Amino acid sequence: MTNRIKTKLILATLFAGLLGQDILATPAEAGGRFSWTYAPSDRDTAGALETGLRLYSLYNDLRGGSIRQKGEGNSAGLAQRGDGNVGLVEQRGNRNSGTLQQNGDRNTYGLFQFGRGTDDDIVQNGNGGSGTTFSYGW
Repeated sequence: MTNRIKTKLILATLFAGLLGQDILATPAEAGGRFSWTYAPSDRDTAGALETGLRLYSLYNDLRGGSIRQKGEGNSAGLAQRGDGNVGLVEQRGNRNSGTLQQNGDRNTYGLFQFGRGTDDDIVQNGNGGSGTTFSYGW
């Protein structure tokens, strides 16, 4: 290797090392959230999710719509317009906020929030749809 290439390599290594130190010195964010929503578009997968949510509802002795909360400072709302809908809002943790609105017939949706400080507003329109949202906050 020539001296010029060695010098460039050393400078690049030093720069990367300094940049890495700056990134490592940045404090961690105090609070955040992760959310995952799944609403299948094909009929077979949507049917499987619908069946799972209806069985979960039956197993927990829940009727058409249900809000279950554990924790402090949580708020939730559920509105259903139509026939045969199943809507579930479950919160475990503190200061979570969630609403679910279903418009149409035979829809199923589960909103599950864990941790603290999550905020989800779901609107489900149409007939025979299914979906679920999982959120975790810290």
